[in-house]
Amino acid sequence: MTEQPTSFERPQTGADPADPRGALLRTSAPSHPNSAEHASDTPSHAPGAGALPAQARAGETPPAGPGTTTSSGKDTRAVGTDPEHSQPAVSAEPDTHRPRPVPEAIPAQPGTESAKSQERRTGQGLPPGRPTPMRRDGDRLRFVGAATRRIARGIDLDEIVMGLCRATVPTFSDAILVYLRDPLPVGDERPTGPLVLRLRRTDRIPQERDLEDGILPVPVPDQPELDTIGTELCEVRPGSALAEVLRGVRPVFTDTSDVRAALTELLGEGGEFTVPAGQRAILAPLRGRRRVIGAALFLRRPERIAFEPDDLLVAAQLATHSALGIDKAVLYGREAYIADELQRTMLPETLPRPTGVRLASRYLPAAETARVGGDWYDAIPLPGSRVALVVGDVMGHSMTSAAIMGQLRTTAQTLAGLDLPPQEVLHHLDEQAQRLGTDRMATCLYAVYDPVSHRITIANAGHPPPVLLHLGGRAEVLRVPPGAPIGVGGVDFEAVELDAPAGATLLLYTDGLVESRLRDVWTGIEQLREKLAATAQLTGPDHPPPLEALCDEVLDMLGPGDRDDDIALLAARFDGIAPSDVAYWFLEPEDAAPGRARRLARRALARWGMEEITDSVELLVSEVVTNAVRYATRPITLRLLRTDVLRCEVGDDVPQLPRLRQARATDEGGRGLYLVNRLARRWGATRLSTGKVVWFELNSS
Repeated sequence: MTEQPTSFERPQTGADPADPRGALLRTSAPSHPNSAEHASDTPSHAPGAGALPAQARAGETPPAGPGTTTSSGKDTRAVGTDPEHSQPAVSAEPDTHRPRPVPEAIPAQPGTESAKSQERRTGQGLPPGRPTPMRRDGDRLRFVGAATRRIARGIDLDEIVMGLCRATVPTFSDAILVYLRDPLPVGDERPTGPLVLRLRRTDRIPQERDLEDGILPVPVPDQPELDTIGTELCEVRPGSALAEVLRGVRPVFTDTSDVRAALTELLGEGGEFTVPAGQRAILAPLRGRRRVIGAALFLRRPERIAFEPDDLLVAAQLATHSALGIDKAVLYGREAYIADELQRTMLPETLPRPTGVRLASRYLPAAETARVGGDWYDAIPLPGSRVALVVGDVMGHSMTSAAIMGQLRTTAQTLAGLDLPPQEVLHHLDEQAQRLGTDRMATCLYAVYDPVSHRITIANAGHPPPVLLHLGGRAEVLRVPPGAPIGVGGVDFEAVELDAPAGATLLLYTDGLVESRLRDVWTGIEQLREKLAATAQLTGPDHPPPLEALCDEVLDMLGPGDRDDDIALLAARFDGIAPSDVAYWFLEPEDAAPGRARRLARRALARWGMEEITDSVELLVSEVVTNAVRYATRPITLRLLRTDVLRCEVGDDVPQLPRLRQARATDEGGRGLYLVNRLARRWGATRLSTGKVVWFELNSS
């Protein structure tokens, strides 16, 4: 049986073949019963007596077996009664008790291993020239390669620091302390204020080690615990010993007076006495692209062999890779923060609470590495207690897509404020997308819900169709003309008007919810429809599911491979306004109009049992109608809506919006809006395509 050396037991020129490393993978076998007789048959002066046969290496001729002679005539049979010098027999059966290889440079555990095993692990007690852990250049290169690969896998600050700690403990050191600048400078940003180091992470060999025989406590000699070393914050004073060490950039041993003084500053008063004496600690500055951003302290316990000069090169490589990785992680964190802030500001911070409809929304980015995208949603209150529901999707999920999305969303809000029909809004969005560039493509669905008429008007520009969940639990995909995407140009958009019964829920979404590499769009839409119907069955036919829970259930339909794009979701529950809660009149623009408006409002409030606010309503209605009569040329509209508040709307054909101003003491007018502003709960004015609407709200009690 030919033994192949492992990475940490490779033969070395001049090494004694009796080195315990050479027998690491050998299996023990019982001694031959007649071993004594065989020993007596061999002359004591035979050449090679008491020596092990040489192990064959790959590609070489194995040595001759016992009882044979080589070309030089020397007998190569191994003799002797000492078990240490006996050649073990190779078992024909698989050996289930083969010891596990142990990584190099792990400290020995006194009292739990033999002296040979302890020498193999720590190198203590071995004659000069014997191979010891981490003493060969090849071992160091392999360790540095594996450690830097582990550090490079991290993408954020915590992952990189943890990779450094896990890569060095216990292979290179027994404990590590990582200090980073607080706060960390970003890119070329010049830090201000004093240099302060904060202990970011510590790691050490645990008190319990996984041995072949199970978990056993490790007896530790009387010495300070490595996990108690270090303070939380350390301010580096200019010109101090620690500042000089950090300025030197290169790792140093802590066995000199200058470095011990630096340790005192880093670890606090008395901290340097807890560090093992001799070359058992390395202080390595962490220098990024521009400046020092921290320090790492590598420690070994007294029972382990000390660091060697070549270990400073290892520490330098670890510090360099870690510092550059931390620099990149800080830059990535800043970009991720900017992306998150950009996406957050591009989307509504809170949804409005319009009369007659309840809203809920969700947004999910495509992935952690793509935090911004082109999907958006919006809900815009309109005159007449209506609300515009918008969902759009710009191609891609990058910063450019998010910027274009923000411009289109702002344009949609401006167009909605003009009270344009849905198809006209999409037409203007299409023109705006063409002005932004030739390849600016987006899909959009724009809907306007009227809670008084219980109708909804929808126009579509290449977007997936909405799904309507009825109160009884039936879900249907609305038949809406698909239209062309925004940015194509030269196309016409068509709007359809549909029923929006009370208790129904309209779901608007982007294609990331229904389309992925595993399914096409229409398969995903059908799965969404089935999911909504199944969710509605849980609450019964007379109770619609809660909006927030419904949104969560919809997102639960996503599988592991269904997140190829970001997702925007907007759900609207139609409550509507009952006809009995609406009063509507036309008034001629004449001097008697304000008096008639007061009488009509008084009767409506009496019918609704709201006499306690009659005086305030009459006063405000009179002022607003008087302003409308002064400039209007066509009939004036007056509408009262009773919901949780009383809303009054006065419309005329004059597009100029009234402005609140401070009247002078000698002015006969100009105090009407001042009274509205003082007495009303809320008020406002909105421009329409046919004029304007001035409205105000009062608490119902």
